[in-house]
Amino acid sequence: MAEKITHRSKDYSEWYNNIIEEAGLAEHSAVKGCMVIKPHGYAIWERMQSVLDGMFKATGHVNAYFPLFIPKSFFSKEASHVEGFAKECAVVTHYRLKNAPDGSIVVDENSKLEEELIIRPTSETIIWNTYKGWVQSYRDLPLLINQWANVVRWEMRTRLFLRTTEFLWQEGHTAHATAEEAVEETKKMLDVYTDFVENWLAVPVIKGVKTANERFAGAIETYCIEAMMQDGKALQMGTSHFLGQNFAKAFDVQFADKEGKLEYVWATSWGVSTRLMGALVMAHSDDQGLVIPPKLAPHQVVIVPVYKENEELQEISETANKIKKSLEARGVRVLYDDSDKQRPGWKFAEYELKGVPVRIVIGLRDLANGTVEMVRRDTKTKHVVPLDQLENTVVETLDLIQTNLYQTALAFREAHTFSVDTWDEFKEKIDHGFVVAHWDGTTETELKIKAETKATIRCIPLDNAQEKGKCIYSGKPSTQRVIFARAY
Repeated sequence: MAEKITHRSKDYSEWYNNIIEEAGLAEHSAVKGCMVIKPHGYAIWERMQSVLDGMFKATGHVNAYFPLFIPKSFFSKEASHVEGFAKECAVVTHYRLKNAPDGSIVVDENSKLEEELIIRPTSETIIWNTYKGWVQSYRDLPLLINQWANVVRWEMRTRLFLRTTEFLWQEGHTAHATAEEAVEETKKMLDVYTDFVENWLAVPVIKGVKTANERFAGAIETYCIEAMMQDGKALQMGTSHFLGQNFAKAFDVQFADKEGKLEYVWATSWGVSTRLMGALVMAHSDDQGLVIPPKLAPHQVVIVPVYKENEELQEISETANKIKKSLEARGVRVLYDDSDKQRPGWKFAEYELKGVPVRIVIGLRDLANGTVEMVRRDTKTKHVVPLDQLENTVVETLDLIQTNLYQTALAFREAHTFSVDTWDEFKEKIDHGFVVAHWDGTTETELKIKAETKATIRCIPLDNAQEKGKCIYSGKPSTQRVIFARAY
């Protein structure tokens, strides 16, 4: 319950963990670094998955599935790719166990694999090896494939949803006849992610490109969307990569163009993960629990009856079920909780903790007055609504909550974004949000700033204005400002 939640302003990290655990989103598993996503958390992820899947298919993509295991030799074919993921790879070396004389279970050394297998940290290598058999002619292009899957990255420090050893995600992998088409695809998918995060997750983002030091391993260019959480730190919400011909050349994926000439294809990859669940918690929630944007809420409305005797419940239920039916006809997801396991007050606190956007309370007095009590989760305001106006009021309120969550997050970001021109100003403001500052464009300076402040360049905004200045660290000439922040 809410009394178990540490105040956000007191300990943000503990508050975050409390929300996830108390709201029933996830918990730590017996496997260190891994999590169990509980039914309430998975229901929200399913909503995200369903919406995104529809967006992908609307832009011409189709789903497929590729193996969890990748031959180790595949990684050596793209040098920068293996260098980027080598420290996070889990390796399968044997395929059988046996009983030892002392009764313990040990690896059967006679079952050593001929070639070791990597448990996928990402799927570029296995997919591009597959694409070699799928692409022969320009008529086979573009190839627009998405995969919903789990991946494993052996993280040293983990945090529920934000960074776990195993996590869920989608990864798109596309092949194109020209570089221009591939770049267009990369930007298109960034726009899809932006649409989803801003209009469904209700989190404002900044679109940009990563510096060379922060690019995806094996990419020519990495596009990203960056958001600010309620502690002022940045969270990368999604990435879209222009891979050039690197993987096509590594796996010899060529096509015959219209003149019959063999050319290497141009590639992209793009993905978002269950990290979005962490963003949902950190961007909107409060000390009373989770706050879910209505578009993603498994239940947008909960109806709670207040009664003493079963006869009263029967009378209330007749009206409650009519309300439920009429709202569902308008596309609203409704839960009517008429269980007798807990008192109404407990239910109020529980659904507030779980983040249900709208609560409707009905008692006998409400029936007599032809009204109900409606409570908004985002503002906690209560309204007495006539029954004949309830349907429209609820639908309008859900839209208002969605908009309010976005505008509140946007106002917070704007209030915690600072433009600075000196190193002293930078160090003063970097604890409090995004810092927009000049940078000399070198990896050397970027790494020195990170070493001294733990701040990274989150992105170079796509709409960046050219502006002459001096790097806040080195004093060397600069042509534009970039966004620095501490990040998850």
